[in-house]
Amino acid sequence: MRTIRPLLAAVVAALAFASALLFAAAPASAHDVAESTNPANGARVTEVPASVSITFNNRPLAIGSGVTVTSGGENWADGAVEIIDNMAVQKLRQGAPAGEYTVVWRVVSSDSHPIEGTFTFTASGTSTTTASGQAGASQSASVAVPTAGTAAPGTENIEPAPAASQPFPWSIVGLAVVAIALVIFLAVTARKKLAVPNDPDGENSPE
Repeated sequence: MRTIRPLLAAVVAALAFASALLFAAAPASAHDVAESTNPANGARVTEVPASVSITFNNRPLAIGSGVTVTSGGENWADGAVEIIDNMAVQKLRQGAPAGEYTVVWRVVSSDSHPIEGTFTFTASGTSTTTASGQAGASQSASVAVPTAGTAAPGTENIEPAPAASQPFPWSIVGLAVVAIALVIFLAVTARKKLAVPNDPDGENSPE
């Protein structure tokens, strides 16, 4: 009986270890990802848009979010980032010049993990929209803010965020299952051995 108890304790410990691995691995597969950007990565637009946006698969948190829109060494972002549904929207200052723009974004995903990324676009003309936020409707259809779940053209070039979702670690789960099976096998084997009477003189041996 004394031999069985340590083995049962080992089985319980193995189960607890496997559960801890599963719960630790689950958050890694829950991080949000960017689905599209507006303008699309690498796009050429006729004029500098009134705002840029990044669409995510879930609604990001407003706290800790930031977007810079740089051209010619100057950041043309105007004010703080706005979280609208599952989009992070950053307005641009009026008078932004033509040229190549680099957008660097960072948000806190719905699971409280920060994610970040970057994309570029090129504007052929200067900004002609106002900074009131009402001029977004005057933008051409090619740079319209995408709705939820609608990917803008060229979004396959979005750089993956460092904290983006990761494949579920099935290899760890497999190792945990093998370890548990091994411990159970040892426990059953030891119990069978204890069930055989210990008779060194052979008195209980069958004739």
